[in-house]
Amino acid sequence: MIYLDNAATTFPKPESVYNAMDYCSRNYCANPGRSGHKMAMESARTVEETRDIIARLFNIKNPMEVVYTFNATDSLNLAIKGFLNSGDHVITTTMEHNSVLRPIMELEKNGVEHTFVQANSEGKINPSDIENSIRENTKLIVTTHASNVTGTLVDIDSIGKIAKKHNVKYLVDASQSAGVYSIDVQKNNIDMLAMPGHKGLLGPQGTGILYVTDIIRLKSQREGGTGSKSEEITQPDLYPDKYESGTHNTPGIAGLGAGIKFILNTGIDNIRKHEEELTQYMIDRLSEIPKLKLYGPKSSKERSAVILINIDDLDSGEVTFRLDSEFDIATRSGIHCAPLAHKTIGTINQGGVRFSLGYFNTKDDIDKAIEALKIIAKDVE
Repeated sequence: MIYLDNAATTFPKPESVYNAMDYCSRNYCANPGRSGHKMAMESARTVEETRDIIARLFNIKNPMEVVYTFNATDSLNLAIKGFLNSGDHVITTTMEHNSVLRPIMELEKNGVEHTFVQANSEGKINPSDIENSIRENTKLIVTTHASNVTGTLVDIDSIGKIAKKHNVKYLVDASQSAGVYSIDVQKNNIDMLAMPGHKGLLGPQGTGILYVTDIIRLKSQREGGTGSKSEEITQPDLYPDKYESGTHNTPGIAGLGAGIKFILNTGIDNIRKHEEELTQYMIDRLSEIPKLKLYGPKSSKERSAVILINIDDLDSGEVTFRLDSEFDIATRSGIHCAPLAHKTIGTINQGGVRFSLGYFNTKDDIDKAIEALKIIAKDVE
C-alpha cells in the first residue's frame, strides 16, 4: 500500500521504534516508579530518559514539566479544562480540531467565554486579529501550529509575543508539527504545548505529551496512584506526578523515545526539507488534473505536508474509497474532526480528500497518486 495518511498516524515507524517496544515488552515491562526490583527500575529509567529527550527537542528547561498523556486530545483536555475557570475568556481560531473546540464548548456550560478568530479562505490567521480579541478577562490563547485540514502554518512566534505582552497564557496544539518543525517553548513564549506521540514524533499510538510550565498549576483531571507520597490520600502537587496517575504505557514510551532519537539523529531540518520538497512536488503536479480544487496555500513554505483536494463535485468519501480499493492508496476523506475549518474554506458539505505525506514517502508515491487522480477525474468528464 502507498500510505498517504500520516496526518492521522505516521506509518511506517523507524525500525528502532518497533525494536524498542518489543524489547521492553519482552524484557523489562514492569511498573515504573512503583517497585524497587531491577525490571521496575529499568522501566523507570526508560520513562525518565524519554522525558529528558522530549525536553531536549523542545528546549524545555525542566524535564519534570513534561507530562505523559494518552494522545493529543488527552493533553488538550487537561490543558484547557485544567486551566480555565468560570468567568475566564479564551481565544482560539476557526482552524482548530474538535479536540480544542469541544472542550471549550463544554466549558461554556460552566461560564467560560470564548472567541473564535476567523481565518481566511486559505486557513491563514492574522495575529493582530487575535490581539484585538483580547479582553480584561482573557486568560488563554489556543492555536494549532499547522492545520490538519489545509496544512496552513500558524505564526506561533508572533502570537506567543502577543500573549506575553498581554500576560495571557499560550497553548499550542502541535499535533501536525511536532517532530517536523522546530518548536522552542522558550523562544516562542509557549506556556503549554500539546502533541501526540504517534504522528510526527514517530512513536506508537497511545502516547501523548503535554508541556506545562511549572508556573501554571492545572487542575488534575485524574487522581490515583503515582508512586509518590503514597501515605497521603490526596493527590500530590508535584510535577509531573500530579497529572500521571496510574501505570505508564512503558512500551509506548520506549517506542516514543526511539522515535525522537531517530528525529534527533536524522536532523529535524532534514525531515522538514524532505516533506517540504514532496509537498511542493505534489502541489505542482496537481495542476495537471482538470476539475481539481486544491485548498490552502500553494507554497510548501506556508503549509505542512497536508494537502486537501476535491475533484469537481464528487463526494470526497467516494474518491478516497476508489483510491484505496482500486489503487491501494491510503488517504482520509470527510470533515477531519474540524468543522469550522471546513466552513472556513467552503467544504463543510463535500468534505475533502486529504493526502498527508511523511518522511518515508517518495516522489514515486506522489506520481502514482497523481496518476490515480487523473483516472478518477477523467471518469467525471
